[in-house]
Amino acid sequence: MTVEQTLPNAAPVEAEARPDLTTLIVYFGALIAMFMATIDMQIVVTALPTIAGELGNLHLFGWVGAAYLLSTAAVSPFYGKLGDMYGRKNVVLTAITLFLVGSLVCGMAWSMESLIAARVLQGIGGGGLMVSAFAMIGELFGPRDRAKYQGYSSAVFALSSVLGPLAGGYITSLFGWRWVFLVNLPIGIIVLAVLAFAMRSRFNEKRHRIDYLGGLLLATGTTAIVYWGYHVLDPTGPDLITFALPVLALVAITLFIMVERRAEEPIVPLRLFGNSTVSIVSGVSLVAGTVTLGMFFYFALYMQTLTGLSPAEVGFLFLPASLTSMVISIVAGRVIAATGRYKWMPVVAMGIGGFLMLGFVVTSQHTPIWVLATMMAVFGISMGLQFQVLIVAIQAAAPLQDIGAVTSLITQARTLGASLGLALNGAVMIWALNRQTAELPADAAALLPQGLNGLTPHLASSLPDAIREVVLDHYSSGFNVMFIWVAALYFVAMGLTLLLEDKEIPKRV
Repeated sequence: MTVEQTLPNAAPVEAEARPDLTTLIVYFGALIAMFMATIDMQIVVTALPTIAGELGNLHLFGWVGAAYLLSTAAVSPFYGKLGDMYGRKNVVLTAITLFLVGSLVCGMAWSMESLIAARVLQGIGGGGLMVSAFAMIGELFGPRDRAKYQGYSSAVFALSSVLGPLAGGYITSLFGWRWVFLVNLPIGIIVLAVLAFAMRSRFNEKRHRIDYLGGLLLATGTTAIVYWGYHVLDPTGPDLITFALPVLALVAITLFIMVERRAEEPIVPLRLFGNSTVSIVSGVSLVAGTVTLGMFFYFALYMQTLTGLSPAEVGFLFLPASLTSMVISIVAGRVIAATGRYKWMPVVAMGIGGFLMLGFVVTSQHTPIWVLATMMAVFGISMGLQFQVLIVAIQAAAPLQDIGAVTSLITQARTLGASLGLALNGAVMIWALNRQTAELPADAAALLPQGLNGLTPHLASSLPDAIREVVLDHYSSGFNVMFIWVAALYFVAMGLTLLLEDKEIPKRV
């Protein structure tokens, strides 16, 4: 093997029912590292109002969250490839260090601008934690056992999405918003020490040529797409940047492909796409990000406006999705570990998602809360049957020396999908709500100077009962168009998953 291996069982191994203690220590270290990176996507949400109140510059409010995601997306390919080339240990230790330094500077921020800059640094580390954690699990275990242990990692991901906003709120109330970031330090230092001692590096003398230009072009294209996904939601409307960013992304990706064809050690080896599983899983992951991660914002807006619940109460409606996603991820992983079969899972997941979106079409302001909670639980089942299953599939299809590259590839696809979901799903929603606004009775339209697109939960609850009934009927009809659009995307993804080879994952590497 020409690539430096960093994990205790670097050589090809046969799946074992009981991994050795060192392997388990490294595995749990990877889970905690991933938990820190993923929870920091959400933990800041409930702290933002307090942060903006102290640091000012409310117009930069959204960048505290966006800066983390942008930098995470931009650096993911570098971490995946560098881990493949030089070994996972040094890469993941560097990522943890950057994440901790970023967390420390976030906690010491003296202005909104300094906080945003620190979040960029924190995201550069966080991107490495996520990619490296999934890649480490791929290298620690045999092909089938990866499914079981990746299932637990997906459960950790779901748990972080539940605890993030809740923990952020409590920490801010009890200790102040700075501890939302500083709490990472003691945990991260322990993880850093554990992995530094538990992981082993195997040095080889091969000199590598890092594909800096390819990585820079891919980072540019990814950042342009992710930023575009956020920018198009700007209430001030489209501007030059709205149209320039997609062009920039297209040019960057085109140049990236040209560079990769000639690179000695490409950051994303294009030969991987010669494997049908890698190509299909990458495409499915892009669409999956659009219809899952790209829908949470709109679910929250839709439910809060129609039900009149507070943001905290609506947050509890997302709890069933997280819980079912956790449980199904673990069960799916164990089933794949036992049988070696996985194709039916993403097929069923996309089918469930598509029919669920069509089910949302018949919801309204009169739909009982328990029905909405049940539907969100079904949404979680769909996520649990696809997220880690697709990671297992793409890792099983790639050579061991390319696990980091394919793991970063699927991470990129999901991130881009989430950004495109925010943009495209929102565009469909806005178009449909504008059409519904034109059909409002004159007395209702007079109370909505900005139309249905300007309808907020507070404004909806303040309308007279008779007018609110009419307005919410039209509002729901507008959202129905988006739900049908998302259902169509689910069925497209289902069609793609049907193209996957129905093969058994071997027990041996």
